[in-house]
Amino acid sequence: MSLAIASPLPRGTPTPDDGSTTASSSDLEKHAKVTTICVTETTAKTSESKCEPLGKPSDGRGFRFRRSERHDPNAIATQPSVFDDPELAEEYQPRPDWENIHRFDPAARWTWGEEKKVVRKLDMRIMVGACLMITALELDRSNLQQANADNFLGDLNLTRDDYNLGNTIYRLCYMLSEIPAQCLGKKFGADVWLPIQMSSWSIVACCQFWLSGRKSFLACRALIGILSGGFTPTMILYLSYFYKHHELSIRLGFWYAGLSMADILAGFLAYGILHLRGLAGVAGWRWLFLIEGLFTLVLGITSVLYLPASPTQTANWIRGKKGWFTEREEVVLVNRLIREDPSKGTMHNRQPLTPKLVLQSLSDYDLWPLYILGLTFLLPKTTVSQYFTLFMRDYGFDTFDTILLAIPYNLGAIVTKILLTYTAEALGELAIMGAVAQVWILPLLIYMNVVDFSQSNKWVAWTILTLLLSHPSAHALQAGWNSRNSNSVRSRAMAAALYNMCTQLSAIMASNVYQDWDGPRYTFGNRVLLGIACTNIVLYIATKGYYMLRNRDRDRQWTGMTTDQRLDYIATTTDQGNRRLDFRFAH
Repeated sequence: MSLAIASPLPRGTPTPDDGSTTASSSDLEKHAKVTTICVTETTAKTSESKCEPLGKPSDGRGFRFRRSERHDPNAIATQPSVFDDPELAEEYQPRPDWENIHRFDPAARWTWGEEKKVVRKLDMRIMVGACLMITALELDRSNLQQANADNFLGDLNLTRDDYNLGNTIYRLCYMLSEIPAQCLGKKFGADVWLPIQMSSWSIVACCQFWLSGRKSFLACRALIGILSGGFTPTMILYLSYFYKHHELSIRLGFWYAGLSMADILAGFLAYGILHLRGLAGVAGWRWLFLIEGLFTLVLGITSVLYLPASPTQTANWIRGKKGWFTEREEVVLVNRLIREDPSKGTMHNRQPLTPKLVLQSLSDYDLWPLYILGLTFLLPKTTVSQYFTLFMRDYGFDTFDTILLAIPYNLGAIVTKILLTYTAEALGELAIMGAVAQVWILPLLIYMNVVDFSQSNKWVAWTILTLLLSHPSAHALQAGWNSRNSNSVRSRAMAAALYNMCTQLSAIMASNVYQDWDGPRYTFGNRVLLGIACTNIVLYIATKGYYMLRNRDRDRQWTGMTTDQRLDYIATTTDQGNRRLDFRFAH
């Protein structure tokens, strides 16, 4: 988060007035090279005054993005924060039952080398597991596209409108279960709830082996949607327990790339599994559902023992009696997070969300611009991707060629998605880079509207579709943006669910853009997609303008207050989360 400090560090430093949006520390901190602050340690262990040097402040976008700036691995990495001011520290103290409170130490100092080491450990142990889990989710919810290449609709006597209805029901059930699932995940803990979800939906996915017709098809799509809903926002909240804001955005880029990796893996798996058509007298797509569902079930059962609850709760019989991290590493992990964002200490990781907290999150209108973007930015790509295999079959490609032809655009999507997220963090321009992603698809959609696409050469058509589906999705960028602008665990939990509900509603709309009556050229549908892409560009610019105005208004109020008035505000305010005057929105 971007935090405005009530009293300058050191005293007398001018207050910021430019409304920085992407930094994790305030602008006034950026002017110092090495600051020495006397702090009072107020942990349960001791209460003594210390005077330790702080590290050279980073701008929050990350020194990792600038090759020209080299950091001494032995230099102090501890960033200035509200905990360095004795008058502020008490107001930002984590709650006494916070799961990491025993490692909270405002006087802790560590080096860049130490921080890099523990982040690398997180990546290997947390992110690898998270990427495997999102891969399993995508396998079980998108293998329907590979099944289409094996005459799935024909075998079950389904029409393309039935296919659209199945996708719509899945997305609707997924969307409606987001908030209940997120509340359960917050109550029981993401480390417990996520494996339960995986195991549950994978059983239904396996049962698709016995599909018999329209009713069973729609029932399975509904159940998979209900049982997998909330998985994504719960995982995003879980990862926020371990990573700083700019780190989370980048990791989410890789995590969402797992969706494309799953589609690539699904292509290779489908190529082999669909050759089983005729084995035991059943279709290849039935073996596809069964085998991939069993993979997810095994992973879900394994993750019950693998996922830790927090950076300080990693010890068990499978992860080791001493856990993954030493006491020193836990101190680094906990304090680097809480110094950047004190709001992460305001809720326990097993603390449930009450109806009141849910309503407060729903009424947080400052996040509504991001929800609106979630409704529309994926529409063009989702619509085309759901029909890719059907288009390829229409152009005369056989089952196995169709499966392989989907791999290039998934590879392209991985590269462009990660590049977009990195560039947005490096430049500190989230909204602008989101708009750039929409500009990518404009000429391709224009081509599909101007030319009779159904009569195009099949390789030209494949090239256009591949380029369109390779566009840099801003999904990871916006998930991190949404988390960053929440500024509280409560808001972050609900905002992730609400944002994901919007993306699912978007997918429902996407499932109904192309209709049988409009085929095979889909003239009306392609016009709709072009109009949406143009609208998205306007929405990104409007969102950036909104957050700039909100920051400017808060800067005006904040700079108009004296130091004592700021301290009094921090001590007495009832404003919570991103409603606080000392918070600045990222854009």
